[in-house]
Amino acid sequence: MGLKARAVTPRHTVSLEDLVPPDDFYRHLDRVFDLAFVRDLVRDTYAARGRPSIDPVVFFRLQLILFFEGLRSERQLLRVVADRLSLRWYLGYDLGEPLPDHSSLTRIRVRYGLDVFRRIFEAVVEQCQAAGLVWGRELYLDGTKVEANAALDSLRPRFAVEAHLRHLFGDVPAPPAVAVGEPPAALPTAAPAEVAEANARRHDWIAEGGRQNRQPTVGRVRRRSRRRADVEASTTDPDATPMETRAGFRLGYRTHYVVDGGRARIIVAALVTPSEVRDNQPAADLLWHARFRWGLRPRQVTGDSHYGTFELIAALEDAGIRAYVPLSDWDRRPPYYGPSKFVYDPDRDEYRCPQGTPLRRHHPSYRIEAWVYRAEKAVCAACPVRAQCTDSRLGRSLSRSFWAAYTDRVRAYQGTPAYEKALRKRRVWVEPLFGEAKDWHGLRRFRLRRLPKVNTEALLTAAGQNLKRLLQQRGWGRRPRHGASQATPRRRCWRGPARPAVFTAPCFSTPWPKIENAARWTVSPAARRRRRGRSSGCTGPAGDPAAAPCRPPPARRGRVGLPALGRPLKGSQNDYGEQRNADG
Repeated sequence: MGLKARAVTPRHTVSLEDLVPPDDFYRHLDRVFDLAFVRDLVRDTYAARGRPSIDPVVFFRLQLILFFEGLRSERQLLRVVADRLSLRWYLGYDLGEPLPDHSSLTRIRVRYGLDVFRRIFEAVVEQCQAAGLVWGRELYLDGTKVEANAALDSLRPRFAVEAHLRHLFGDVPAPPAVAVGEPPAALPTAAPAEVAEANARRHDWIAEGGRQNRQPTVGRVRRRSRRRADVEASTTDPDATPMETRAGFRLGYRTHYVVDGGRARIIVAALVTPSEVRDNQPAADLLWHARFRWGLRPRQVTGDSHYGTFELIAALEDAGIRAYVPLSDWDRRPPYYGPSKFVYDPDRDEYRCPQGTPLRRHHPSYRIEAWVYRAEKAVCAACPVRAQCTDSRLGRSLSRSFWAAYTDRVRAYQGTPAYEKALRKRRVWVEPLFGEAKDWHGLRRFRLRRLPKVNTEALLTAAGQNLKRLLQQRGWGRRPRHGASQATPRRRCWRGPARPAVFTAPCFSTPWPKIENAARWTVSPAARRRRRGRSSGCTGPAGDPAAAPCRPPPARRGRVGLPALGRPLKGSQNDYGEQRNADG
């Protein structure tokens, strides 16, 4: 009996370049995505003198490894890198060279800030656009809930949490803003004072990094709206807010994506906000940012019913972009007539009820932002169908929104083939990206805390998803066939492994020979068509013995038996000559 003892040679004269295969994934990643430009982005964050730091290229390569390997912590990341030769080669560290400490990665992330990570995401989108993966004619919006790295039991009154944070960090001066590249030239404006005043009043979601506006607001019902997150905050992650999930209430965030309508499904904008922020609130900022940052000219924007707000629809239609969003059905008013029973006359600016009675404009309601149309009280009292129309003593009334011209235009899109196709496409365009990020790349629960850090995590995830599409376009995963030459033309007929002699035939156009024990086999429809001569996969003449025999195409992975004749029944042999169990 042999016995293997561990014998480790102190030093081998071997190169790491020889140990990593030439077709390794990280070799291909290094060729496609060059990170040398990040040194110019973060140059201002380092001092001219001092101890040499970790190369910024190494830091961002570690972040890409964290994404592609599906790891959850920097400690685990460096343990995996220490064991993998390909990862050491990708980082540029030799076998005996010590790796960086995991604590340095956290400090570097805080030093760089959110702007640098946004530039990394934009650099990936730029390469995707240069490769022709961004179409720009259609944009799709959606958001998803992501659980925060905090427990619901950590909620405390917000004023106490903010006072504690001010006590801890109030005396510390804020870090200076990092200049990422050269600042853009100032653009001339026709009315700079008015534009500056309007920008100061609005809440810029991208400039604020997704932070919620905590100032007291007045809703449409003319009362001060109060959110739960305005009075409670988590001591673990003050930016996370309660959200409702299938498992109950959790603390979390909401991740927003703007996805291009091209076949590659490139993410052109991404943002993380507290979970209390609705999908439609940052939608306009994300759309305009994606449109002007990448020079897109979208013809349509598609979203679910959460994006069917008056402001967003009016902004899209004024820009010449069709808003393919479902609108709420206000016709559900049992047991009375809904608005669809009334006909609006734009020339006279009045409605006509089913009995022909006019409803004229009565007064505006700024509470609901609509005009109120009302019929005469005496006419409604004598109406024979009054019980089906209204029970008001003042007569039947209708409200027409100030934005009715835009909503009528959007309702006219509904039912058209383009509208239905856009809604079907949205289900398979944006939602699978969220599923991919949650199932494969750890976006189901953020590992970092606070809003700037979770934004960096989401931007790196979106950049990695785009980078996967770019790598696929550049040839990731394409390997030559075994034994095939580049100069040899590809045959139209598949030549598989040896088959029993009774199943070999010179061409599909010739009749099949008799099969022994034919009851044991089920014949597929494709085989029947071949036997009738409807499809021929051989380029040679039928019946020519000199021509190479043609074979049927291979079966799907996992199917047992001859693919041309269908799936075998019990007690047959598979393609590898193994006897199947009679019980299946």
